[in-house]
Amino acid sequence: MAAISHISTLFLHSPPFPASAFSRSPNRNRSYLLPPLVSLHPPLESISTSLPLLHRKSSFPSTHSRSCFRRLIVNNNSDNEENSFFSSALDSLLLLCASVALSFSLFVADVGPASAFVVSPPRKLQSDELATVRLFQENTPSVVYITNLAVKQDAFTLDVLEVPQGSGSGFVWDKDGHVVTNYHVIRGASDLKVTLADQSTYDARVVGFDQDKDVAVLRVDAPKDKLRPIPIGISADLLVGQKVYAIGNPFGLDHTLTTGVISGLRREISSAATGRPIQDVIQTDAAINPGNSGGPLLDSSGSLIGINTAIYSPSGASSGVGFSIPVDTVSGIVDQLVRFGKVTRPILGIKFAPDQSVEQLGVSGVLVLDAPADGPAGKAGLQPTKRDAYGRLILGDIITSVNGRKVTNGSDLYRILDQCKVGDEVIVEVLRGDRKEKIPVTLEPKPDES
Repeated sequence: MAAISHISTLFLHSPPFPASAFSRSPNRNRSYLLPPLVSLHPPLESISTSLPLLHRKSSFPSTHSRSCFRRLIVNNNSDNEENSFFSSALDSLLLLCASVALSFSLFVADVGPASAFVVSPPRKLQSDELATVRLFQENTPSVVYITNLAVKQDAFTLDVLEVPQGSGSGFVWDKDGHVVTNYHVIRGASDLKVTLADQSTYDARVVGFDQDKDVAVLRVDAPKDKLRPIPIGISADLLVGQKVYAIGNPFGLDHTLTTGVISGLRREISSAATGRPIQDVIQTDAAINPGNSGGPLLDSSGSLIGINTAIYSPSGASSGVGFSIPVDTVSGIVDQLVRFGKVTRPILGIKFAPDQSVEQLGVSGVLVLDAPADGPAGKAGLQPTKRDAYGRLILGDIITSVNGRKVTNGSDLYRILDQCKVGDEVIVEVLRGDRKEKIPVTLEPKPDES
């Protein structure tokens, strides 16, 4: 009945329509304003005398009858008031019948009062939005949350407690339970916890890590049906401007997605643990905040292209400049860690001076501070920096090139060695005093980390 009352009110409160075929009274100044309608049967005097178009299509008086009636009204000017009242009553009756008919049709059709007037179209997503939603839903099960626990002693009770000292993200590498993350996420941990996407938590043990590239591999004893390995892509063919997506747990929040583009390629950053440069790093403007470290950077197909590892920000929050270690670098490291528990990387076996110290000497190259006798450089005869009997400093060899490639600083030396293998013989050109010498050196593997 609410719908019927509403429809009736809607029709009867409409503004007056032009004079109908039944109303041709010469009294044009009569007002047909309606008072509020409270019933389906108001007094006839209070009802408007207009109805649009329904006069033409109704089954009430025929055209011939209306014409005769018009002539009768025109010829009888003395009866204007009576004719006007009769026309008003007839139009009101037509209006009432139409209102009742429409209300009855809505009642029979069983249409709710609100849905009869308000049509809300279904919300639709654009194709790019659907692709992003699908990417997040398909890859979230591969992303894990890592808690770094450290043993600390209470200052008052002297009890030994395990307390969280940091957290980060990671992702499932294979069905054997290997999880990949950043080394700085797990550094200094006495215990590690890995939380999967279904909120189940497992103890994790460290399989191996590479401090120089800030990569670590953990392993959890979780059921294989709960492990969803992330699709592995390639980073060699990346282009500046293509879309990327970062999934992680920033500030401890559960699975957060940020989007952006690749804003730069072949960047170089330093390892947080050793200071050794990491080459070919991906720069992105996708927001990477504390807690995103170790999480995956994905391309638009949902494949892994890098590990989110660092940001450039004085405040520690995302400033639109984030860095990810390329997956091509990560894959080789992870394979070695899974197979051998360590990374076999060639070294020269020297310690060299900071680049600023060499610049102050007015020369270009790497100054050898120490070359242990049991190391590759010491065995080959490279001379370290030392003091004579009077305490005067005698500079050691200054490396200027390796295999013909110019060396101006420590980053250049590391970059060249990263492209060599254990057992390779390289020609090291050094500046010794005022002369240059070329010395062959056989590269050896890096000693095991303590």
